[in-house]
Amino acid sequence: MSLPKRDGVHGRYYLIHKPDTNPEVLEHADQCIQDVLDGTAKENHSGYPVVVRTQSGTPFLPSQLLERYLSKLPLQGFPYEEAVIFCDALRRLVGWEEIRYTLEKYIEQQVQERFFLVGERDDGFTVFPPCTVWPELRPEDVDEGLLRFACYVAVCCTMYGQSFESLKTEHILGLVSQLRPNMVKELKTNGSGKLPKDIQRRKTEHFIASANDAFATIRITARDSTEECYAEILDYLCAVLEQEEFPRSYSVEFRGKEKIYLPIPGLPKKGVNQLFACAVQHPNLHPAMERYARLAMREFEWYNNLPDEACAMPGTFAVFALGLEGEQWAPLVTEYLDLCDDEHSSLQEKFLHALIRKFGFQPWTLGVLVRGALSMQWLEPAREFRSLIANAESLDALLAVKRRFSAYLLPEENEDPKFQAIAWQSLLWAIWGPASENGGSKVIKSAPKELKEKYQQVFS
Repeated sequence: MSLPKRDGVHGRYYLIHKPDTNPEVLEHADQCIQDVLDGTAKENHSGYPVVVRTQSGTPFLPSQLLERYLSKLPLQGFPYEEAVIFCDALRRLVGWEEIRYTLEKYIEQQVQERFFLVGERDDGFTVFPPCTVWPELRPEDVDEGLLRFACYVAVCCTMYGQSFESLKTEHILGLVSQLRPNMVKELKTNGSGKLPKDIQRRKTEHFIASANDAFATIRITARDSTEECYAEILDYLCAVLEQEEFPRSYSVEFRGKEKIYLPIPGLPKKGVNQLFACAVQHPNLHPAMERYARLAMREFEWYNNLPDEACAMPGTFAVFALGLEGEQWAPLVTEYLDLCDDEHSSLQEKFLHALIRKFGFQPWTLGVLVRGALSMQWLEPAREFRSLIANAESLDALLAVKRRFSAYLLPEENEDPKFQAIAWQSLLWAIWGPASENGGSKVIKSAPKELKEKYQQVFS
């Protein structure tokens, strides 16, 4: 095909120009759309930009293929199921981020702008403009299939997008609810319909639960406080997270008879805290808790029902509960800390304080503290840390860590000597705070005579 192409960084692709695209290009684009549906199209995630290729190798941008596909669909008698099949196939091929903007703009143009009077945002905090239904709009002017497609796009924002994209979900569903409130009520009750029935709802002798993928919520009510009850709940949580379609940021709403929480001051006293504080009392359930934590932990994902100042990655409370059980859970804790978003997550500081208070400064707790100090901007020490480390055994443990400090860093971190120095200083700050600066002169000066030499070795 001897047609003009546009250069990409690692390849070339054909552009669909509006309205004067070469007819031969459009033929190939339509073939590419069909190949996506047939499962024979190819993509190149390793290159930039991502392109979709026909079976014979002709490359196109995913967004342009999607625009062309959507532009040919009728707005009355909108073929909802066909559109979803194509969008799902394209998403699986190239990923949600490659098609998100195109789908959101389509809903903005074909639903928001056609059916609503769009106002002006009158403050700097509102993400979306106020929208009210056109007074002259008749119910028959609004196609049912198009609104169902809008709901599909809204659900995808939560299912496959980053945590902040749930705001787009709320906005689109808010539009649909003004036109067809029952459609949104159905979503709130049953979700997208993609989850198996026994995952959507489960009721046993011990607990009642439901999972809604459209709103990224898991609701659980324990009917008793037995080990069997918590075992079934943990099994259910894992079964939900094993569903590919369930969002990675979500809420866990738990109600139980045992009103106990993890012994970590400052942790939000939410149901998810209560759940794992109860479950961890049963040693037989610890492997199931670990299984849940490993399924749940994802960088840049969050429990959605916690306040911003207490934001936490899914799996947080299971990891904290196990971490306070002792050294055998240190590998899980350090894996968790390495995934924490160091700009937004800070609950780990409260956990680390509780961990050191409980076990003191040992080589394994110091190893956890190294990763904790690197998991946030500045890990502040607890007030007790100075007195807890002021003994020969604890200082010897710290010196042992210093001698083989590279073992506590990741391979890529060890490549940079400057990083090693920063990491060591971060650990000292996590124990002594500002007094660790200037070579720890204040700490050394106030050290007991019999320990002064050890303090000097720490800061040398």
